[in-house]
Amino acid sequence: MLVCVVPLLALSACPTGSPPANTNSAPTITTQPQNQTVAAGQTATFTVAATGTPAPTYQWQNVVNNNGTNISGATSASYSIVSTTTAESGMQFQVVVTNSAGSKTSNVVALTVNPAQQAAPTITTQPQNQTVTAGQTATFTVAATGTPAPTYQWQSVVNNNGTNISGATSASYSIVSTTTAQSGMQFQVVVTNSAGSKTSNVVTLTVNPAQQAAPTITTQPQNQTVTAGQTATFTVAATGTPAPTYQWQSVVNNNGTNISGATSASYSIVSTTTAQSGMQFQVVVTNSGGSKTSNVVTLTVNPAPPPSSIAVLTYHNDVARTGQNLNETTLTTSNVNSATFGLLGSIPVDGLVDAEPLYVGNMTINGGTHNVLFVATENDSVYAFDADTLAQLWHNPLLSGTGETAPTAGDVSGCAQVSPIIGITSTPVIDPSAGAHGTIFVVAMSIDSSGNFHQRLHALDLTTGSEQTGSPALITATFPSQAGQTTFAPGQYEERTGLLLLNNAIYLAWTSHCDDTPYTGWVMGYSETTMKQASVVNVTPNGIQGGIWMSGDGLAADSSGNVYFLDGNGTFDTTLSNGLPINADYGNAFMKLSTAGGTLSVADYFNMFDTVNQTDNDRDLGSGGVLLLPDLTDAQGNTRHLAVGAGKPDATTGETVVYVVNRDSMGGFNPTSDTGIYQEFAAGFAGEIKSTPAYFNGSVYYGAVNDSLKVFKITNALLGTSPTSFSPTAFGYPGTTPSISANGTANGIVWAIENGSTGILHAYDATNLANELYNSNQAAGSRDQFPTNSNCKFVTPLIANGKVYVGTATAVVVFGLLSQ
Repeated sequence: MLVCVVPLLALSACPTGSPPANTNSAPTITTQPQNQTVAAGQTATFTVAATGTPAPTYQWQNVVNNNGTNISGATSASYSIVSTTTAESGMQFQVVVTNSAGSKTSNVVALTVNPAQQAAPTITTQPQNQTVTAGQTATFTVAATGTPAPTYQWQSVVNNNGTNISGATSASYSIVSTTTAQSGMQFQVVVTNSAGSKTSNVVTLTVNPAQQAAPTITTQPQNQTVTAGQTATFTVAATGTPAPTYQWQSVVNNNGTNISGATSASYSIVSTTTAQSGMQFQVVVTNSGGSKTSNVVTLTVNPAPPPSSIAVLTYHNDVARTGQNLNETTLTTSNVNSATFGLLGSIPVDGLVDAEPLYVGNMTINGGTHNVLFVATENDSVYAFDADTLAQLWHNPLLSGTGETAPTAGDVSGCAQVSPIIGITSTPVIDPSAGAHGTIFVVAMSIDSSGNFHQRLHALDLTTGSEQTGSPALITATFPSQAGQTTFAPGQYEERTGLLLLNNAIYLAWTSHCDDTPYTGWVMGYSETTMKQASVVNVTPNGIQGGIWMSGDGLAADSSGNVYFLDGNGTFDTTLSNGLPINADYGNAFMKLSTAGGTLSVADYFNMFDTVNQTDNDRDLGSGGVLLLPDLTDAQGNTRHLAVGAGKPDATTGETVVYVVNRDSMGGFNPTSDTGIYQEFAAGFAGEIKSTPAYFNGSVYYGAVNDSLKVFKITNALLGTSPTSFSPTAFGYPGTTPSISANGTANGIVWAIENGSTGILHAYDATNLANELYNSNQAAGSRDQFPTNSNCKFVTPLIANGKVYVGTATAVVVFGLLSQ
């Protein structure tokens, strides 16, 4: 006997009687496809309508001699032939409509393709003579008709002979920043299609001299008072014709000395020290009509809080991305060993910790004083913990109540580069002076129930984790291109580059998931006070790729407000105009962006001579991070402002090259050799760079894939081409991004994470990497071992106030002196 046992409220689930009748019905074609007649070049579309249960499928066929042959991929209710030709005229088609109850074949229909009509070009509106003032833009425009649509080529006309102008192939031609030397130049445009061509009238450019007005300072710079370690910024506002230039000066005994590179309306001193207190400055504002010198202003730098109030507010400690903490007084080369130093505890969180944790000491939260550790996860969560007791102070799950989740790797085309979920990858940035109690800024990615992706910039109160006014800001962007504009697609991009806080703006950079095309190179700036987008630039707007990868490194910045980064392989226009790529595509370049006037724009760049070959072979310069070196003096006594970067091995030599650029003149592009760069050399690395270097006490530290950690000493503003020491351990994929702790220049310790079946924290003597002080596999009984992080190329250790913090797959592990 069959007994069906079910809960009382589910009795209907017990099967009774006969099974239900089959309700399937074979397909019926309700609307037959129709013959199509088009002109060559147009699209022909055949469409059928059908019913049936279950819903039918479709297979269009090519019909020859009454036999149908399946057309690959033609499996929808419509079938289109794009850009038809007369050779396709007379072709026949049918569609087979099928479901599990049967199938039905449509009528046979025919395609007729008539020859396209042609008409030679006719110029409907001739270009006109242009008269402008020097410095203005002159634009000549033509309007024309013709079939097919005509193309354009503007020419410079000398003695009635026209010479093609490179790149001048649109209906308008503009000359930017005209000069009086160009006055009298003549131009014409040739309008062409396959039916013929037409040359326009010759037109003339007249450039009148610009009116001049000597500079007037409308807003004087003001005295600045900051705490040691903060950035001091002096700003001037001035008018004049032509637009004035700026030169800031250091003033000693009433004499002004130019400050190299300080040539914008603002001058910033990053990471101020008490030794700079009392320094004075002025700015000289100049144009061809004269000059004006501002009032003298004074910098006051108050002492920083005691060591317990140390702060690590951004990726790798500072906007130069040096990775050095020079205020570490607890950890020394004597006490960092397995007998006295080790794992103190673990802080569990709700996802992978790829972003570097950040630290603010001596904060008041919930009525108590704490040293605070801030942690962001790939599950779109941000936490604050007591950095000493490891107790949670607050937690903001950013997606709570939104119906959204952090996307999985499968949501973004199966990309496993960040896995298993992609929420917050980039290191946030903290401004202790923003808002009532300070603010942490973070970018989070999410997906809603309809499959729509979102990227948002959040501003959270440091003491509560609550959203600040205007937060979160939905991230959108467009940028002009030759096709009209390119638009930022939030599901296509990932923000893996550490956020940059510079002059009250938050700067973000973007790259693709696993090289999934199409993508280009976006950088955006947002006001930290309004949370509104203030600026945006795309470094490959008319090309492809060129994303900003840098293995988690942050955008770097100098004291003049310029932003630096390495971008990945992508389109680079080897044809130059005034030294710049003609279509503004800078793929695989060492980049410098200006933020003058709150607007992002390309200020300078360097690109290797064979960049096209490197890109074609997927040899990213931008696989590694950028590092700005402190001011250095060369053998001739000149001050040098340098930046360092390295990426994948050279496609021709197989050597990984270290590139050192002069930030004041980066080198641009030369198609035959890299003569413009300050320094480049093959460093002898065993593999590629997928990490960020560090700087300490006149040396640069690099951790390549499958290689030891190496140090290169700087002498007379040049990097030594061979390492002065290297670690006894070779680091597998992805190499290692070192961080450094020291008390000034004393007790320098280089910290590095090794990826493997378990994670390993290494500590080396910064003066000799062959001297390993400690690693987390040394203690007996696996005392200090911790799980690895699957996205390990983003992970770098944070050292603050006697402790070392390392992100893992589910937690932050904390190391320190065992006697604490």
